Amino acid sequence: MEYCRISPDVKLGENVKIFAFVNLYGCTIGDNTKIGTFVEIQKGAVIGQNCKISSHTFICEGVTIEDGVFIGHGVTFINDLYPRATTEEGSLQTEQDWKVIPTLVKKRASIGSGATILAGVTIGEEAIVGAGSVVTKDVPPRTVVAGNPARVLRTLDEKS
Repeated sequence: MEYCRISPDVKLGENVKIFAFVNLYGCTIGDNTKIGTFVEIQKGAVIGQNCKISSHTFICEGVTIEDGVFIGHGVTFINDLYPRATTEEGSLQTEQDWKVIPTLVKKRASIGSGATILAGVTIGEEAIVGAGSVVTKDVPPRTVVAGNPARVLRTLDEKS
């Protein structure tokens, strides 16, 4: 795995495929998952089995992605709703100065390229998030959402 940084604390499942220029630290990656070029997955993030994480994606601390999930190119997860660089006193913040807000992507969900997923949401089983969407609230299972903010377009049980 040339040009990859995989720290020793990463838990890799079997048959994980990792492309070049990937940065992994303190995370867990399930069996048979594929991680594209220029992906960063931070400590505490959990990726299930049989997932596809496309290139240029950022998965931060506090994100759990269950089995069989598709993440498109350039997807960004956020774990802090009110980020600040410094404390009120003006010193750089440390981990003690803020709280990670967890995000959950349930089994077989799909997130389109360029989507941004805000902290604290759950994307339901088999849900589909359209490309470029900004997900600000929970997405029900088997529901298609798109837009900024993402809105329900239909369920997968409805005809197009």
